[in-house]
Amino acid sequence: MTSDPLVNLWQATCAENPEAPALEGDVAVDLAIVGGGFTGMAAALGAAEAGASVCLIEARDIGHGGSGRNVGLVNAGLWLPPDDIERTLGRQAGECLISELARAPERVYSLIERHAIACEPVRNGTLHCAHSPAGYADLQSRHAQQAARGAPVALLDANEARARTGSPRVHGALHDARAGTVQPLALCRGLARAALSAGARIHGHTPARSVARDGDLWTIRTDAGTIRSKALLLATNAYHQPFAEVAPPHYVPVHFFQFATAPLSARQLEQILPEKEGCWDTALVMSSFRLDQAGRLIVGAMGNLDGPGGPVHAAWARRMLGRLYPQLAGVAFEHTWCGRIAMTGDHIPRIVSLGPDALSCYGYSGRGIGPGVTFGTLAAEALLNDDMTLLPVKPVSAHDETFTAAKEIYYETGATMIHALAARVG
Repeated sequence: MTSDPLVNLWQATCAENPEAPALEGDVAVDLAIVGGGFTGMAAALGAAEAGASVCLIEARDIGHGGSGRNVGLVNAGLWLPPDDIERTLGRQAGECLISELARAPERVYSLIERHAIACEPVRNGTLHCAHSPAGYADLQSRHAQQAARGAPVALLDANEARARTGSPRVHGALHDARAGTVQPLALCRGLARAALSAGARIHGHTPARSVARDGDLWTIRTDAGTIRSKALLLATNAYHQPFAEVAPPHYVPVHFFQFATAPLSARQLEQILPEKEGCWDTALVMSSFRLDQAGRLIVGAMGNLDGPGGPVHAAWARRMLGRLYPQLAGVAFEHTWCGRIAMTGDHIPRIVSLGPDALSCYGYSGRGIGPGVTFGTLAAEALLNDDMTLLPVKPVSAHDETFTAAKEIYYETGATMIHALAARVG
């Protein structure tokens, strides 16, 4: 079992594969974008459709990073409950962010429909599942907060949640009708195809070597070319590759792995997530489970498969499959992969001003699709119109996360210990 990208389910089943050759030569544009994930692609598409000239470069394949390793949940908000967001940002700023992210699924699914993106979209909502009675109390609080803001959410008791998921392990759930699932890599590459059709230039295998302000323009140097641009968006998130001059995004890297079975039988699918909602739980070390279009069950959790705890995480996934669905105990996994999340200390994304007409967006803390598309779309609009009030959060001149290496070890050690302990308690 390996987390080699070649066995990543999303790569194996991606129906969107636009051409993105490496950049060669010199380019002059209105907006330059570094990073080919959800944020960068949404920005490129929005800017190109607005009539701007755009050039996006990605160091690896399009969607190589977190966008192509995502669980594929299109959520309406952050991991934080809304009251916590308002306490951290203040009421007015918190309301702005909550409002923009409440519209995030509609923004995503509208793009999918308008551009006929082949990304297995299912919009039957998501289920935030209580892993214990204490977890259900947390869901009750979240439900009250979201319902007070007019969100279409429903609190399910244990019996309702077990009927909805088909799993005896859940103690209740919070259903959000706005949300859904996608094949995340296909969504990212479908956005790239749409951006190309709108006139954007998209170049894979083109790492930025330096980014610097030169007079009234930004200059990006690559191995075989140069981009000169009026505005700049850095959208590398948890897969930033260092280059000269510009400060990199500052975050705590946290890993999340996933295991996928072969397609289940029609009889099995009658009992397991019959409405195909995407699910995640309330546990301290969060886990997720969902189906893809072919009926594969995908189980994931925090943890690094490529680190020393890899065997512990893999053993946990096999046990978790049988605990969630006893009828699947012993069923083999056919796909395994792992990715990085950019975590901020308060779990709120950041927009950093890198200089005149330049922004960096990152730190979605495990909520990459809705927030990424939202931040990318609005960042492009703000840069092209020179209006930072359009942004979902106020840009800051700098953002620092302390003890990032120690925190990365802390998160991974905690996930490994909890997954190891789960083997003992049965």
